[in-house]
Amino acid sequence: MIPLSDNVIFYDTEFSSLDPYVGEILSIGLVKLSGESLYLELEYSGEYSTWVKENILGGLNGPKVKREDAVKKIHDFIGSERPYLVANVNCYDAVYTYKLFGIDDQPFYWLPLDFASMLFAHGMDPENYNKQEQSFFERIGVDPTRYHQHNALDDALLLRETYLALSK
Repeated sequence: MIPLSDNVIFYDTEFSSLDPYVGEILSIGLVKLSGESLYLELEYSGEYSTWVKENILGGLNGPKVKREDAVKKIHDFIGSERPYLVANVNCYDAVYTYKLFGIDDQPFYWLPLDFASMLFAHGMDPENYNKQEQSFFERIGVDPTRYHQHNALDDALLLRETYLALSK
């Protein structure tokens, strides 16, 4: 299968809550098809969900950037060509990314590509992905143990590697 475009960026976010009305991005990882990457942890002083406290905060040890600085760094990383964003669970990543950039300042195409749908097309049930993932990764020759789960950059890197394996 030949993709429509090679101008894709794989990305993942970690955020403070699943509730998009109160949550904000805590970290974002972006990886170009070439492997070039950007990882940012953002300043945040609000509340965190219990799950985030237990599963995400311990891994956020990098320098924090202001939200407006993150937007500029992401614009610089992306460049002038509008890419397609690819996310595993784009319903959350997209909402939080739109909140970060605002409606009129997005440097990427409006509709992110949903990797869960691609998994579905390859016989995986996205709702039960975590129960099947080891056999799936073995089947396509990807070693997920090289990546830290719930780290935005590692999740984006794993997404890229999986995409490349499925594109063969």
